[in-house]
Amino acid sequence: MSESPALSCVDAAQVTIELGGRTTAVSYSPGDTLLQTARMAGLSPPSSCEVGSCGTCMARLTEGCARMLNNEALEEEEVAEGWVLTCQAQPTTPVVRVVYE
Repeated sequence: MSESPALSCVDAAQVTIELGGRTTAVSYSPGDTLLQTARMAGLSPPSSCEVGSCGTCMARLTEGCARMLNNEALEEEEVAEGWVLTCQAQPTTPVVRVVYE
């Protein structure tokens, strides 16, 4: 789920990414988005605008929390259901699991 923008990112986190039937666990580098983290792990998640406007990179948080720096694509209901724009989302908890559906 998304947390308030006032929260800062955690210094160390374990990010688990489910994409294309494959699960990959990687360490999080402070300041990176979930999309950047996935790319650093050698994955090719969907993306397009990378500024939080299109929704192409949306994925569901199934564990942990993240905050989005910008969100012009998701409705409040979608955010409440755990959806994030991975190009804008940064972990706020030590463990995060994100699923690209």
